[in-house]
Formats: sequence, structure tokens, C-alpha cells
Amino acid sequence: MNRQRYLTLVLLVGCVAVSLSAHLHADDVARPRPAEWNNLVLGGQFKDRFERVKPRGDLTSKAWGGDNVLPRDVLNGIEDPDWSYWGGNAVRGDDGKYHLFVCRWPENAELGHFDYHNSIVIHAVADDPVGPYQYEDTIGHGHNPTLYKTRKGYVIYCVGKFYFSKSLSGPWKHNAFDFHKRERWCVQRRVNFTFAARDDGSYTAISRRGFAWVSPDGFTDWYLVSAESVYPKVEGVFEDPLMWKDDVQYHLIANDWKGRIAYYMRSKDGVHWVTEPGEAYAPGIDRYEDGTAPDWYKYERIRVLQDDHGRAVQAHFAVIDSDKHSDLPNDKHSSKHIIIPLTVERLIEVENEQPITADTREIRVKIQAEDGFDPHTDIDLDSLRFGASQEVSFGRGSRLRKTEKAGRDLVLVFEGQGNGITAENFAGKLQGKTSQGKLLIGWARLPGVSFSEPVLSSLAPKFEYTDEGLEAYVEVQNFGQAKSSQSWVEILVDGKVLASGSVRPMKPFETSLVRLVCDRTLSPASKCDVTVQLKSDGLPTETFTKNITLPSRE
Repeated sequence: MNRQRYLTLVLLVGCVAVSLSAHLHADDVARPRPAEWNNLVLGGQFKDRFERVKPRGDLTSKAWGGDNVLPRDVLNGIEDPDWSYWGGNAVRGDDGKYHLFVCRWPENAELGHFDYHNSIVIHAVADDPVGPYQYEDTIGHGHNPTLYKTRKGYVIYCVGKFYFSKSLSGPWKHNAFDFHKRERWCVQRRVNFTFAARDDGSYTAISRRGFAWVSPDGFTDWYLVSAESVYPKVEGVFEDPLMWKDDVQYHLIANDWKGRIAYYMRSKDGVHWVTEPGEAYAPGIDRYEDGTAPDWYKYERIRVLQDDHGRAVQAHFAVIDSDKHSDLPNDKHSSKHIIIPLTVERLIEVENEQPITADTREIRVKIQAEDGFDPHTDIDLDSLRFGASQEVSFGRGSRLRKTEKAGRDLVLVFEGQGNGITAENFAGKLQGKTSQGKLLIGWARLPGVSFSEPVLSSLAPKFEYTDEGLEAYVEVQNFGQAKSSQSWVEILVDGKVLASGSVRPMKPFETSLVRLVCDRTLSPASKCDVTVQLKSDGLPTETFTKNITLPSRE
């Protein structure tokens, strides 16, 4: 090989290596937004709920970080030049203080940001929910901690394990979950879960890739109930979901970390979800009252502080000032835990007794007075809309007709026209502005909608050849909060019904084994895609497909 060809080859290899390295290290890609999002009004997307932050101290430039995050309030959340913080969430304890459980690793660690694999979980405490949080004690090794409370005590879930204590002050004991995937496909590393309690004391969870799980008590045993991810059917690399429940419904935020955009979803049971339009959050949401805006490169691991009604009052984030690969040991880059206040949803209730439809003449919505909020004086009444979120979020919905006093509370009487509510809607949305021009928002359960329902789920059928022909046995289990009525199960092969029969009523977490005689036979020892479809009240409740190998006749 002559010198010229050698140099050309070296140059080409170098260019490919640089290009490949840049591609592998790229922390973001541009995601297109639907054109209809341009028509969303204030309150139409979750991102509108992030409020300006009141600094706990003077903004300073004498801190780590690039110029993009200076000056800033170093007393917000928790940060330290010697440590990189990531994730975590806070709760208000019985002592009136706020307890934050977050992970950290040394800033000078050899792998820089990617030493998070060796992170430890700590407990920090603050008198003010915004911070500053001060180190209290160390829990143990772990990453991406999530705290929640069960009837047995507190759980701190980390990647691959959890800690348990009857008190926020410990002592904390190490344990591990038993994940029962129930023949369903799921990512082998079942990590980065988010949890929410159900009304009966059982729990629901969403895993990193968006699969729904349930547990009788939120402790060791978890059962996979969804056959596919509940995330939006859009391009994205989703992770770090957040789920919480309030007095009205369940909420879920899933982050596309590659696209640096998150999506907001709602549910009445924590298993089946609808996606709301717009961004849940994206870079640029951290703003101080004077307009200063630290431009954090990434916002991840969102968690919320909840009030006594379950409403999200604060958002907690892990933020970093640069892309993760640029955060090296002993440099100016690092990460911290920040807190941003949220517009709190108003307490509202629909007074109509009958289900709301397109023919409903008027909708009565009572809005409750609270400390710091007087519905008689603090609402821009002309701005209000009520109805289905798909209407209200775009400035449509029912208009206000009149108001009626109800003591300190206020009844808002809306005309029924234009409410947009259909059988698929389980909560109505109130949206408008306060008399000061700020966002006003609220959700209410709709009359005639059951929020405590059975959740039936099956395993793949087990086949057996008998003298009577081909028989199938299907295990069905109720993972809901209510007793199921008699339901129906069908087995389909190649889109045609092979067998069908009834399923007896079952209590929550009860199992029934259904024996079915098939209408036709199938070739022994052959492989085929078999679909099990469950129906209740004539409507499909679950469809589960699995490729199985039929038994031989022996």
C-alpha cells in the first residue's frame, strides 16, 4: 500500500470513528410536534402548569455549571459541588418536615456522570418543600429511588431491589420484588417502576417500558396484566414514567429522553390509559419570578409532591447542565435535584345525577373554596369552559350560563351544548383563568362512570386431546378492585373462534380455570398463534395472543 492510499484510509477510518462516536453519544434527536398542538390554549397541555419559582436565596454565578445554568438558586432542591444528584422524591412526614430520598455519587468519580451505577440513596430533610434539603443519613446502594407508602410501611424502590421501613427515619431493610410476567413479553430488566395505591389498598405500577402491573399489597408480589405498552403510539425512547393518583383519577407522565419531550396520560383504573395532547414537559420550564431561566440541558426522573387530596403541588426533577457524556470528573458540569411549583387543580364536583351526553341541557359544577382561593372573587368567569378534555384543551367546550352561591363554594352552571362528552370520557375538565390572569384548571368524575371495576386477564390456553376431541383450559384472574360479573372467553386461531364459554364471577385477585371444548381440532404438535379474548357485558376487556406448540396425542 503506497503512502497516499494509507493516509486516505486512515482519514476515512478516523471520520467514521468520529461520526460513530458522535452518533452513539448523541443525547437528543428532534421530534416533530403534531400541527394541531398549535391550537392548544392555556391549560391545554400539562406543561402549562409549571409556575415560576420563588428563589430561596440570591441567584448566584459562584457555582458549578455552564453559563446556561448561571446564575441560579443553589438552595432550591439539593446540590453540592462534591456530589452529583439524580432522581428522588419527597413526602411530608408526620413531623411536619419534608423528607427527600434521592441518589448521588461523587462528582470526581472516574466515569463522571456514568458512575451512577455506583450511586447511593440518601435521606435529606427540609423545613420548606422547595428546600434547601440537608443530608440526614444514608440508606444504601441504589439508583433512581422511588418512595411510596403501603399499609405495611414505606418502600424505597431502586433498580432491581427495594428498601422497607415502618418509619421515614428507618431502619431500612433490603428486599426484592417477585415479578410474575404471566407468559407476557416484557423487558428482562424490570427497572424504573412508578407506583400508585388503589382505593382498596392494592397497588398498580407502570414499568420503564410502559407495562402495567398490579400487586395485592404493593409489597413483594407483582403481576403483569398488560399485553402491550400503555405509552403513546408515537416515535420515542420512553423511560422513567411517573404515576400518581388523586381523588379523581390516575395520572401518568412518560419521558422520551431521546426527544427531550414528555407525554401526559390519564386513567380511571391505572391500567388503561388515554393520552392528552401537548407536551408534559420539555427543556425551558425552570423560570424564576424575575424572568431568569436556567437552561438545563435535560429534565428527567420527574416525581411530584402531593397534598391531602393527592393533587400534584410540586414537580421534582433530576437536571444536568450538559449532555451526560460531557460531565467528566473534576470539571464544571454536574447534576442536581430541582423543584418547580405546579398550578394546583381546583376541587370541583359535577352535581348532575344522570350521565352527561350531547343532549344534556345544563351541567352543574360546584367549585370548592380553599385556603387562598375564593371562587366568588378569584375567577375570570367569562374564560371558563367545561367538558371533554379533547374539546376544552383547544378552547372549546360548554360555556358558562350562570353561577349560584353555595356558602363559601360556588356552583357554575354551564350550558350543555358543545360539552363533547362521550361514553369514553370518565372525567370532565374545567379550564380558564383566575381574576389575576393565571391558569385555573380542575377535573371531576363524571356521573354514571364506575371507577372501581374488575380487570380480567388470562393466560394462554392449555390444550389436551381427549376421546371427545380437542379441549382447552384457560386460567382467568381478576386483578381489579371489584367483583366481576359473569363474563365470556373466546379462543381464536387464524381469526376464527375455536372455542368459547362463560367465566364465573370472581372476587379481586381470585382465579378461575375455564374448561372449553373446541369446535374443531388442530394438528397435534403444530405451532400456531392463539388469541384469548375476554368479554364483559358484550364488550372486549382484554385480548392476549401467544404462539404455542400444541401437544401430541400421546
